[in-house]
Amino acid sequence: MTIFERLEAFVLKTFKTTLDVFLSALKMSPNAQVYVSGSVTELLLKQHLESLGYEVKRIREKWEGKKHQNHHGDFYFRKNGTNDWFVLESKGVKSNSEKWHKLYNYENLKNFLYNHSKKLSWIDKTQNIEKQIVDWISANLPKFENEYKENLYDYEEIQKYNKQNRVRETDKSRTIADLSVFSRDEIGDMVSRRLDYLMSKIRILETHFVSGVSGSNERTQTTPRKDEFNAISIDIVLRFDEHKFVFANPNQLESSGENAEHLQQNYIMGFVFPQHDGSLKLELTDEWFDNFADIYATLSTENAINENDMQIDNRNIISEE
Repeated sequence: MTIFERLEAFVLKTFKTTLDVFLSALKMSPNAQVYVSGSVTELLLKQHLESLGYEVKRIREKWEGKKHQNHHGDFYFRKNGTNDWFVLESKGVKSNSEKWHKLYNYENLKNFLYNHSKKLSWIDKTQNIEKQIVDWISANLPKFENEYKENLYDYEEIQKYNKQNRVRETDKSRTIADLSVFSRDEIGDMVSRRLDYLMSKIRILETHFVSGVSGSNERTQTTPRKDEFNAISIDIVLRFDEHKFVFANPNQLESSGENAEHLQQNYIMGFVFPQHDGSLKLELTDEWFDNFADIYATLSTENAINENDMQIDNRNIISEE
């Protein structure tokens, strides 16, 4: 069977419909696309580690009994020829990082780069850092000095501001007044155009670690504990031109300010800089590596899990005939 015939048979057997209907349903459901994207990431990650000489097993999602506190990851892995099993968590980058930080406005962009200047390879720490950032923006994103010079506010912020009945005129009030004539979709398009322009020169790699809190998982805040897994994999495909994995040991990441046993929700892992020739330059902070061997080297037998506690997912969801 060709790949098309296999896909057609899979859709018919699983969803009792045609490929046309399946594709239309997938397109109209962002949540379904996110779920499928996550499954693709996990499959490619498993294949990547296996190609490097590791045995990889899926961790069962629905455990028999209470889930072990140190097995809150997606995969078990061990290096071929060894006995020690470890736990790997798979995540993606924050999908709206640039928008969340409002980097479509000049001052926000400048301040963000200044605050993370230690992570930028092109910053000379012995020279005036702010000037270097201003010069970089001028050279790479000149529209922020003219066409995009005025602040842009999202639709919700405009509506909230207009309800406050402010009487004193300010730069912000004048800008809000100018923007108030536009619809939600029009404001959204303005933001998107600025973000597309920004990301043509710089893209932010940021984590988004959010976890539930309950008595069963022994968390005291809505981020993972550092001992829930031995290694973290982040697929940076949302900011790169392919599925590419970068890795960290959770014990080497800065702890949450609320609880030293927990991770923070967000880490700026580094940046992607699109180049003139169409290539992408990846810059990572010291805690993150694109070579899995570098993370494996930080693990030891003392970190390994008890093999008797493992619950492996051996299910075959659909068997091909």
